[in-house]
Amino acid sequence: MNEDKELKKFAKSLGISYLPDGHFKQALVHRSYLNEHADFPIGHNERLEFLGDAVLELVVTEYLFESFDNPEGELTNYRAALVNGQNLAKVARTLEVEPQLYLSKGEAQDTSEKSRNYILANSMEAIIGSLYLDFGWEESKNFIHHHIISTLPDILEKKLYIDPKSRFQEESQSRMSTTPSYKVLEESGPDHKKTFRVGAFLGKELVAEGLGTSKQEGQVEAAQNALEAKGW
Repeated sequence: MNEDKELKKFAKSLGISYLPDGHFKQALVHRSYLNEHADFPIGHNERLEFLGDAVLELVVTEYLFESFDNPEGELTNYRAALVNGQNLAKVARTLEVEPQLYLSKGEAQDTSEKSRNYILANSMEAIIGSLYLDFGWEESKNFIHHHIISTLPDILEKKLYIDPKSRFQEESQSRMSTTPSYKVLEESGPDHKKTFRVGAFLGKELVAEGLGTSKQEGQVEAAQNALEAKGW
């Protein structure tokens, strides 16, 4: 009963209603939790995430189509910036979703930002999926507008719809007349599961580093970290 009261309170903080027999609780259950609690009465949130992803994309697409007269390519970039994992994880942190998640002890103790962002972003999609099933299109749409589409002004102002490598190059060239370069600083792990530590350089200056499971992914993270390091 106390658990139900807590979930109802959390749902209210998100601006949504809570159905005791609905799907909201399931939206917060990570697969790992069930490995340690085989008798848990409900399933994990991955199917809800699958549904919520589609609802989110359609709501955002409809909004952008109705609000902007930009070319398709620009709208695609705006949409990608709104629905990507980094933005969804940021929203989830603002909404304090993480303390409400059902995670295994191992997942709960994992301090890797990349891993946590992935879980938080998926939980946001699952929450949207649960809203759609329990209350329908309008409730889902209101939630997405209030919490996710509301981040668009910041995305446009900071040009977050441009990928980090392009933004870092654009800023470096305009501010310093310099084109960034990237170098693999370290490779680790077995061939099938390598991790690349990549440095972003301006001339000989190592501005920031990034990690990725591919050189490209490492470069993107290094560029993002370089933008933050430079305050750009």
